[in-house]
Amino acid sequence: MSKKESYTFKDYTNKVLAGTAGAIVIGLIANAILGGIFKALIPYGSIFGTLAMGVSTMQFLTPVLVGVLVAMQFNLNPMESVIVGSATFLGSGAYDATDAGIMLVGIGDLVNVMLISGIAVYAVRALQGKLGSLNLILLPIIVGAGVGTIGLLTLPYVSLVTASIGNVINSFTQLQPLLMTLLISIAFSVLIISPISTVAIGIAIGITGLGAGAAAIGITACTAVLVIGSRKVNESGTTLAILLGAMKMMMPNLVRHPQIVIPVIANAVLSAFGAYILNIQGVPETAGFGIVGLVGPIQAANMGTSILLVAIAYFVIPFVGAIVIDLLFTKVLNLYDHEIFKFVTT
Repeated sequence: MSKKESYTFKDYTNKVLAGTAGAIVIGLIANAILGGIFKALIPYGSIFGTLAMGVSTMQFLTPVLVGVLVAMQFNLNPMESVIVGSATFLGSGAYDATDAGIMLVGIGDLVNVMLISGIAVYAVRALQGKLGSLNLILLPIIVGAGVGTIGLLTLPYVSLVTASIGNVINSFTQLQPLLMTLLISIAFSVLIISPISTVAIGIAIGITGLGAGAAAIGITACTAVLVIGSRKVNESGTTLAILLGAMKMMMPNLVRHPQIVIPVIANAVLSAFGAYILNIQGVPETAGFGIVGLVGPIQAANMGTSILLVAIAYFVIPFVGAIVIDLLFTKVLNLYDHEIFKFVTT
């Protein structure tokens, strides 16, 4: 029997992040690209309603995808991988148990998803070769149900992280409007490349008006920085995925290269001034999306801002700002090189 490869905590962290980044793209990109289009076309044919439901429902598979892809990072076999995926979904918080049955409510708490996927992989590796002929029976019970249940127990406590961050951001809304806009833009620009869900935060704190607009603009500012940096070192498909909404695929980069927040925050500040001056508005349901599906820009236009000003706030300022910041920080100040934007899956 070949010797089992050993991994450090850092190895586990990097592999969990890499698997999660890939799963987020797979789970969310279809709805990000096509969801809004299909919904807009529903009046022209019932098939578009079915298609919209399909790409929207695909998002709920994200915890399973995280578990499977994290397992594959550790070269687990197909059966072990789907058991890890099952445990991850069970402990994800992506569903609610009601009197009417199980109701899907989202992609779950990504922090808990990552935690449970790592624990499940560790458990599978620890049990390899020890269950004998009962492996097929016991592994789903011990890891699938057992570790998944651990996830249900940790979920309320892990979710406190999200709640605490939400409370801090909510306190920003009590500040002077310009300062509020700056702080909210910065917060959401960083959160979008962390395991914390910006959509969940926006809805949980009920952020609205200029605050919601600032949140969406901050996410857009981060998107612009990642796109400009990514095009130098990644394939065009990776850069396009980021533009279309897969910013969280850069979570591993945030861990490996924390300096990535420097251009992100700088552009968030610049873009926030634009949001404040142009009075960009939003609602809780759009605060966490940025330009994904054009949700933020459409909502701002619906709330009275002209299409020209919306275009300036969401596209001109963030992307021109990202280009200028990229040149300043890489060519003039030499704070980092474009390798910090390199997307890696291992």
